[in-house]
Amino acid sequence: MTALASDAGCAKRGIVPILLCVVPFSQIPLDAYTPGLPQMVADLAADPAAMQNTVTAYMLGMSLALVPVGIASDTLGRRNVLLAGFAVLIAMSVACALATSAPLLLGLRFLQGIGGCTCLVVAYAVAADCFRGRELTAISGLLGAAWGLAPVLAPAAGGFIVELTSWRGVFVFIAVAAAVVAAIVMLLLPETLPAERRAPFDPRRTAGILRDALVRPGFLAFVLVFAAAASAQLAFGVVAPFFYQTGLGYSAAIYGLVALGLGGVNLAGELGCAHFARVVPARVTGFGAFALLVVGAAVLAVTGMAWGLDLASITIGGALVLGGCGVLCPMMYGMALGLFERDHGLIGGLISALCYLAVSGAMAITAVLPEATQAPIGWLYLGLCAIGGTLLAVSLPSAHHAAQS
Repeated sequence: MTALASDAGCAKRGIVPILLCVVPFSQIPLDAYTPGLPQMVADLAADPAAMQNTVTAYMLGMSLALVPVGIASDTLGRRNVLLAGFAVLIAMSVACALATSAPLLLGLRFLQGIGGCTCLVVAYAVAADCFRGRELTAISGLLGAAWGLAPVLAPAAGGFIVELTSWRGVFVFIAVAAAVVAAIVMLLLPETLPAERRAPFDPRRTAGILRDALVRPGFLAFVLVFAAAASAQLAFGVVAPFFYQTGLGYSAAIYGLVALGLGGVNLAGELGCAHFARVVPARVTGFGAFALLVVGAAVLAVTGMAWGLDLASITIGGALVLGGCGVLCPMMYGMALGLFERDHGLIGGLISALCYLAVSGAMAITAVLPEATQAPIGWLYLGLCAIGGTLLAVSLPSAHHAAQS
């Protein structure tokens, strides 16, 4: 079968709608249960830091599994690895719903992250199997939008589920929804990587590719800016429930609606990145988004020190931060991946793995920050801005020169 025929066959079988259902399940388990964090603290007799670290545990599981899962899908086939990942995700979601202690929940969340990462890595690999050129770029944009919808809708849905049932109900919902999508994959998704196109695992070649990537000029700078923006984005999702619910006294459902609006701002940034990348120089887009992040961080830090928790200050500062992160995250990921002409699956796994490892560290810091005001998270953001701004100043010109060459 020719590549062209394979592409046509994949498209006729409706592969894109299936992938649009798969991709969000890397993110849904990360965001859907956050409105239940204050309730989990009480139910499991744990401190807030331990419950916030359940986010860190999930991301750590993802980050450590991204590269191995990508290699496994190249060796064993996309469909088999994806179904195995869904099986882990479903089983660990049910186990999380039944967890009776914070340490047990932390371990289960780590394993849940391993299952969730397959939905991200394998979905993009399947798209690359079936599409080429501009068509692949368009499909990647659709997958990015589907991924971006998860942090917009999941906290809002999770807030209402917590109100109607409990935080355990959110994990049951994740398990049931994942089982439905897994059934769709099993029944309708063809294997897009035939046996003759699979690559036997070669540790030397893989190590060489990873080594070359890490020393490629600009690569680590782009990845670290991506990690700083992703850290800022996810940190707000972890502390916001305590600001709005514990500090200001709003219900989980009300917080879910606020999270829906803030997630919409983040999604607008992601969609804006796709538009501005075509018409605005990278340096202008990058520093424009960075300016939003700096202003939002300053609003949170200054208002927190001046008058403490305040609905308008937290919401406005958070919206500015999330809008800037919405632009920077896909922009930096795309520029890092664009430095390479082949092995995009492995390189993409490396980018995501490095990012999630860095984010896991940032989440551990976030978990121990005082939550009496929004000032500490604002100062954390300003620290991330100092790192990100320096790297942007160094890396964006090198990206311009690389594009010219």
